[in-house]
Amino acid sequence: MSIDAMEEVARARQRGQRVIGEPVASGLALDESPVWDSNFTRAAAFVMSPPLRSAEHAPALRKGLDVPGWATALLRWCTVSVCHKYVSPDVALPLPLPFPPIAGLSSPSEYVRMTSTAAAQIFNIYPRKGRLAAGSDADVIILDPRVKHRLGVGASHSPRMDTNVYEGKEVQGRVVTTISRGRLVWHEGVLDVAEGSGRYVPLPAFGPLFEVGAARGRS
Repeated sequence: MSIDAMEEVARARQRGQRVIGEPVASGLALDESPVWDSNFTRAAAFVMSPPLRSAEHAPALRKGLDVPGWATALLRWCTVSVCHKYVSPDVALPLPLPFPPIAGLSSPSEYVRMTSTAAAQIFNIYPRKGRLAAGSDADVIILDPRVKHRLGVGASHSPRMDTNVYEGKEVQGRVVTTISRGRLVWHEGVLDVAEGSGRYVPLPAFGPLFEVGAARGRS
């Protein structure tokens, strides 16, 4: 997402349209400068969709996330190795989704709001998701804010990948435990999940976002 897109979303909301901004997490932490590196291997690692922007975009987008209901941060990602990209300079490959987010962009409560609560509200599955309360089935992560660690290939993420756009960055705070439906699925570096254990969550239509926009339109 760019500053131009953010401003367009703001104008649409002022007109009463039902629209949400969704900047990718990589765009909040990185800029496009490595894409122009003369080393193809390094440059290819930073090619993604949507593309990284110039340095001035990230601070503006982070500021936009402070507005409740304006946006949620997009955290989806996929594993792509440099070999997948290095086929031929003349071959266009499908661009990978953004890489994982880097920690430390906001306070813990704001991070939860952006990545969980706001997303659940937008997709009309709140309070079933996005809230820790009796009757909700949100997954729980336990983060130890005292732990410092360095991100990199083989050091911070489990997928079999040969590159990490956050290589060498030191961050504070690390997820030590993840609980899904009462089960420990990640604990102290050990993943324990079973195939088929996931559950489909339907997304009902006409949620609060739709109703607020409709009310503005009638007025």
